[in-house]
Amino acid sequence: MSDELSDRVAIVTGGGSGIGATSAALLEAEGARVIVADLHAANDGPGRYVSHDVTSEESWRLLLADVLGKEGRLDIMVNNAGISGGLGSIENTTVESWQAVHAVNSEGVFLGCKYAIQGMKQTGPDKPASKGSIVNISSVAGLIGGAGPLAYTASKGAVRLLTKSVALYCAENEYDIRCNSVHPGGVDTPIFNPLWQAMGHEQGKAFLGSRHPIGRMAEPSDIGDIVLWLASDHSSFVTGAEIAADGGITAGLMRRSLLAPP
Repeated sequence: MSDELSDRVAIVTGGGSGIGATSAALLEAEGARVIVADLHAANDGPGRYVSHDVTSEESWRLLLADVLGKEGRLDIMVNNAGISGGLGSIENTTVESWQAVHAVNSEGVFLGCKYAIQGMKQTGPDKPASKGSIVNISSVAGLIGGAGPLAYTASKGAVRLLTKSVALYCAENEYDIRCNSVHPGGVDTPIFNPLWQAMGHEQGKAFLGSRHPIGRMAEPSDIGDIVLWLASDHSSFVTGAEIAADGGITAGLMRRSLLAPP
């Protein structure tokens, strides 16, 4: 542990598994006090668990009150919670499915940014211009279109421009709060469990890996390391950026969706 973040408090939504759990562990290893905000507690996971529903504004109010009351500050927000919502196309995606995906993936991130700014403004001696970093987990699907999954792609695209809007708002209001988005390609996380069940884990990883120019899927730590960098002062001049951690997909044309069946 380097204790680089020893004076920081971080919230990681969806921190019970996958990218969220890895990011929480990396932040904690650098000395941050981490609050894992998730609907389900992780087994022996990092940080302090708080039950949280990202789609509920009341849940956000309670989470912020809990963090400020117990930790006294908020410095880092990682808006990671997300769902895939299946492979629906423009013709067969229902309104209910569309709304459910956007409630988590886009509205949940909107609320996370809103309450992160509130909390960060109450941190430190120079209120309201205290230092903070917001990291929004989007997807390569938020950078390029695809025939499906429709709701997921649209929701991740919303995160991309929300991030830029938040970054500009904070800059124009002279808040020392940065906001950036990360756009992973395929990552070996539970979001792909339906594919693992259908093909087997190793075969499924090989199949998805073959769709990345780099020749493999990402591991959660590949993305967690980027989250850690964005949360730290090493990225102090970076705001409003979109970081593609996609194994080269956006360097050229992706012929087929990552989530399309083989």
